[in-house]
Amino acid sequence: SWNVFEDRILYQLLVFLRPPPRHSFRLEMYNGMHLPERCSNIRVVLECTCSRMMMGDMLCFLHPSDNNQRSPLVSTLCTGSYLDVEKIACWVQNLVQSAWEHLPQWHDWQLMVLPSARSCRVLLTGPSEVQLCAVLVFAVQQGSP
Repeated sequence: SWNVFEDRILYQLLVFLRPPPRHSFRLEMYNGMHLPERCSNIRVVLECTCSRMMMGDMLCFLHPSDNNQRSPLVSTLCTGSYLDVEKIACWVQNLVQSAWEHLPQWHDWQLMVLPSARSCRVLLTGPSEVQLCAVLVFAVQQGSP
C-alpha cells in the first residue's frame, strides 16, 4: 500500500518469508490459540525426505550420520528453532544497505536505513528533495511448505 504522509510518500510492502530448502514453518499454538503479535511461535523445522526404511546409498537429509545439515540462514535468522523478527529485520537492513550501491539510482538518491527492530524502514531522498519512505513488513504465509 502507499500513502502521502506530510511531505513524504510512504510505501508499505508485505514481504513473505519462505523457509530454506528442506525446511518448513510451523505455527505453534499456546492453549489452542496462536499469538499473532509475536514471531517467536513460528518454528523452523527441518523436513525429512526419507522413509526411514531406505536402504543402499541414498542419504537422508534429516537423519544424516553427521548433524551439520542445518541451513546457515536458519542459524542467522532464528533463535534456537524459532524465527526471530529482530534478527530478520537486522539482516534485511544490512542486505538493503549493501545492495543499494549496486543499483543505478544510488548516485541520484540518498538511502538512509531508519532504526527499527521489527521491520526494515528506509528513507530515500532524491533530486529536488523528494522523499520516499518504504517499510518492509515480514510475514509467513499460513499453510506454506
